[in-house]
Amino acid sequence: MTIRLVLADDQPLVLSGLRMVIGTAEDLEIVGEAATGAQAVALAKELRPEVVVMDIRMPGMDGIEATRAITAESGGTHVIMLTTFDDDENVYASLRAGASGFLVKDMALEELLAAIRVVARGDALIAPSVTRRLIEDFAGQGMTARPAAHRQRMLEETTEREREVLTLIGRGLSNAEIASALFIGMATAKTHVARLMSKLGARDRIQLVIIAYETGLVSVSP
Repeated sequence: MTIRLVLADDQPLVLSGLRMVIGTAEDLEIVGEAATGAQAVALAKELRPEVVVMDIRMPGMDGIEATRAITAESGGTHVIMLTTFDDDENVYASLRAGASGFLVKDMALEELLAAIRVVARGDALIAPSVTRRLIEDFAGQGMTARPAAHRQRMLEETTEREREVLTLIGRGLSNAEIASALFIGMATAKTHVARLMSKLGARDRIQLVIIAYETGLVSVSP
């Protein structure tokens, strides 16, 4: 299956570089390019790509605001944030806006292509690519606990095994690590993750991490 992309960056040289890199992959297709956040939102709405590669800092509507608009409009489009600033504040803001990944512009080319494929299949660059410290900091600083009754209703939708899987996701484990920890096959681990997303209405793995904290399955380290 071909993964359709929209690229959003206000620097022509960056867009040119991304175009060259992505053009080497037979399974990726660039269907649109934007120089502003507003243009990215419009293209995402019109073209419904699987992935938008989004620069954070753009004139007018920035990448974070554009990401928030795109993820609110369509659950089928995922956003990878691309920036020269690898700082916690940008990461937190990107995740809160609904981004499924956060990469810096000096990364290896193979990492970008791999990230696009990971995000396109509904996964997210949250574990193990993002450290467990970052997950805990994000949960502690960026979320407001939901009412206890609502948290309980969310958990009632899941089986005991799924709650075990959700706990491990919240702790930052990958599917392979979950399979090893629970002595189950990789395919079974992936199935549990997919069912959790469906039952809990989560767009991707990042939202499952947030739910794990909100429901109290995982607590923030002191």
